[in-house]
Amino acid sequence: MSHEFRELLKKIGSGTHTHEDLTRGEAAQATWLLLAGKATPAQIGAFLIAHRIKRPTAEELAGMLDAYAEYGPRLRQRDLPHPLVIFGHPYDGRSRTAPLGVLVALVLAAAGAAVLLHGSGFCPPKYGLPLEVVWRGLGVDWRGWSLEQVGQSLEQTGLGFLYLPDCFPQAQALMEYRDQIGKRPPLATLELVWSPYEGPFHLVAGYVHPPTEATMLELFALQGIQSFTTVKGLEGSSDLPRERTAILNHCGERLLLKARDHHLAGPEIPLAEEKELLRQMHQLLNGDPSPLTPAVLWNGGSYLWLLGYAHSLSEGIQQAEELLRSGRVREKLQQLQQQAHLARFS
Repeated sequence: MSHEFRELLKKIGSGTHTHEDLTRGEAAQATWLLLAGKATPAQIGAFLIAHRIKRPTAEELAGMLDAYAEYGPRLRQRDLPHPLVIFGHPYDGRSRTAPLGVLVALVLAAAGAAVLLHGSGFCPPKYGLPLEVVWRGLGVDWRGWSLEQVGQSLEQTGLGFLYLPDCFPQAQALMEYRDQIGKRPPLATLELVWSPYEGPFHLVAGYVHPPTEATMLELFALQGIQSFTTVKGLEGSSDLPRERTAILNHCGERLLLKARDHHLAGPEIPLAEEKELLRQMHQLLNGDPSPLTPAVLWNGGSYLWLLGYAHSLSEGIQQAEELLRSGRVREKLQQLQQQAHLARFS
């Protein structure tokens, strides 16, 4: 048993009226003890559920990120023409709507951006479809890649993915507790705001509940993150909705984007069987009509504009359409597939 950890647990687990928030340093210490396996299983489970019930503060999340920065993997700065774009999607995936993160990343990379995603396999408590499985269905298996190989891919293709079981097994080990408590603990919020890169970056973080966004904005101020976009996205992801107004905060500016203003509104695309979803993705990449087309144009065009690759949202949508129609997005995937083949046999 860790006596250090017990004292921290007592602070947050003392009930509604008597609990205390952790300082940034205490939160970093608690997270380090979790990752290092110093706490007992009973202490870990109690901490995760008590912290969820109490609700994390921005200062606590900042401390947790401090521990991730010290204990976890960090990509060294690469020779990139623009700041790296890091997307934060929930690791436990999607269960209701089609995930677009992989396709949006391909569109941005085809336009000259460098994009980093991170995630795991099927994760509790939701066990939805994760991005890693989508990548694998498109012929890119990120499992087993070293940090150096991911960095090389960013330089050569503009795309990278950090697979948690390989790059950060200490964090992956805590997934078991998420399954046992049946809830996403505040540690899961780190998936949305983690930036494991030593160079300049733009962070895109999705969320579900408005209070989470307020906490994120305070967290970014504490962490000194000035280049960011928060999105009230589909199932907490960075995917912009089409049947309602998309609510964003872009570098401190509130934005309300409406797909209907650009003739792209419609019901959100339901998550199909994996085989059918991949078929629809291949249709899109081959330039054929696909149920995914309006959603990818809306998301791809919006991010091209937000990240400075288009002068207006309308221009961004037109650019996304041209990138798909010309085959440049498909060529980007083929380039990445070749990179994945080399990585597997190197």
